Amino acid sequence: MEALLSSSCHGISLQSLPRASDPQTPKAISFSSHFNNISFKSWEKKRYINLFQLQAVVRAEKSSDSMDLDISVSPRVNSLKPSKTMAITDHATALAQAGVPVIRLAAGEPDFDTPSAIAEAGINAIRQGYTRYTPNAGTLELRTAICDKLKEENGLTYTPDQILVSNGAKQCILQSVLAVCSPGDEVVIPAPFWVSYPEMARLADATPVILPTLISNDFLLNPKVLASKLNEKSRLLILCSPSNPTGSVYPKKLLEEISDIVAKHPRLLVLSDEIYEHIIYPPAKHISFASLPGMWERTLTVNGFSKAFAMTGWRLGYLAGPKHFVAACGKIQSQSTSGASSISQKAGLAALGLGYAGGEAVAAMVKAFQERRDFLVKSFKEMEGVKISVPRGAFYLFLDFSSYYGAEVDGFGPVKDSESLCRFLLDKAQVALVPGDAFGDDDCIRISYAASLTTLQAAVDKIKKAMVLLSPAVPV
Repeated sequence: MEALLSSSCHGISLQSLPRASDPQTPKAISFSSHFNNISFKSWEKKRYINLFQLQAVVRAEKSSDSMDLDISVSPRVNSLKPSKTMAITDHATALAQAGVPVIRLAAGEPDFDTPSAIAEAGINAIRQGYTRYTPNAGTLELRTAICDKLKEENGLTYTPDQILVSNGAKQCILQSVLAVCSPGDEVVIPAPFWVSYPEMARLADATPVILPTLISNDFLLNPKVLASKLNEKSRLLILCSPSNPTGSVYPKKLLEEISDIVAKHPRLLVLSDEIYEHIIYPPAKHISFASLPGMWERTLTVNGFSKAFAMTGWRLGYLAGPKHFVAACGKIQSQSTSGASSISQKAGLAALGLGYAGGEAVAAMVKAFQERRDFLVKSFKEMEGVKISVPRGAFYLFLDFSSYYGAEVDGFGPVKDSESLCRFLLDKAQVALVPGDAFGDDDCIRISYAASLTTLQAAVDKIKKAMVLLSPAVPV
């Protein structure tokens, strides 16, 4: 059993990969033998294969007179898809640890350190013994500071009992979906979408309804498409602006059109994911959906500290909304994780004290992100057959490479979709990206530019050299 449990990482034995410390490792490494027959789907399925292998081992080791052990998991969990971004990020990390020089542009995580004032607040909390449980909803001082922030920056009025602090914005979103959706309800999600939205709907026994958007329209939801898909089962509309994975920012006029449609459906609520609100590039402006006329009562606003303040590891997010919805989410939290880390909450308080929109510390990071975005946009516009929607916020570029689908490479095979293209680029360019099918748009791939400009320059150079092996299969 020990051999089975330690044999591989996402389906690839680390012992089979060359290591930098190995004197026999050549300077130029070919990855075809490792990756040509391995897809991202296979990395995910390996978990289930290992489950069945483990079951066989358990049965083989038990005594003949004992009962079979039922190691099945619930149908609800079986219906979920593993996060492809996490699978690829973990896989790329494993390759790097094995000595493979992979450039990792898959994770949605700032490459900056947490600003020093925030870090010091966390350190001081530990030194001063602030290491015990906090109230389930979060400390009163942090919830009060969040109310002040929402009033000053977003034009939203809340009281502390309408705020729930959680272990990251992701927990806030999941609890919101679980709290308001019943079996058979529909959760309306524009595509491209963050990978977890549909799976969270399934966890609530709700049905995700995916609404495609167009790159020619900057991946923004068409109000007419929305109106045509709403019905009495529609319970929740999820909006993310600035968007992961596209970087699109919804302008106020479009949000007003959407709110007019939402207002016609008394059961329909809106979850507004605003985690990237401060990472936005002029002239784009962030508008909180709850600030629109008549939308406060039906909007659950989710935000947090991970992206703008480079605090991903601190795990701190918050929900703001009508008290009865927030209380329902708090009930779920009280029976699962309870309150967020006391240390992280002190750090979050310091983050909100940096000034409007995070002050100079956040402005410096946003400036760097914009420089990187501009470099990537310019670089990929030079490539034949690549379609681009210029991101207005966040730190992602969602590129349409579909004109290359159908090409075939000697020694690799066909490039037929976003998954095989990313596998090709991992093999030939040693750059880890995320296929667009994970986000509901198989025409595209996602590049995270939460990496240094030097790293991005090296990645672009490698990608361009690899793409020479391909020529657009579709005339452009």
